[in-house]
Amino acid sequence: MEEGNYGAQVLGQSNIQIRDLEEKQRILKDRLLLIGQNLVEMKEKNDQQILEIKKDMGIIKQSMERMMSFLETASSEFSKFARKEDLEILSKQAKMFQPLEFIKKSS
Repeated sequence: MEEGNYGAQVLGQSNIQIRDLEEKQRILKDRLLLIGQNLVEMKEKNDQQILEIKKDMGIIKQSMERMMSFLETASSEFSKFARKEDLEILSKQAKMFQPLEFIKKSS
């Protein structure tokens, strides 16, 4: 009778160990599913952020191109203007040579 009782105890303990292992396996499976779900959500969030960054970079690039174009246009226009020093020299030369006063003094 003791042998049958011992066999039942071993079988009972084995069943308990199997249930414990199954429970641990179920918990690990649930955790793995949660980790997978979190990974998918993080990837989607990162992809959305990357798209927003690319969009912002495109806007920044367009703004930089417009500024570069404006600066190139402005710099080419600046070369057409006379410098202040050049204008002062021309003004002095004009004062030295005043044809109307020369005519008045001659008459």
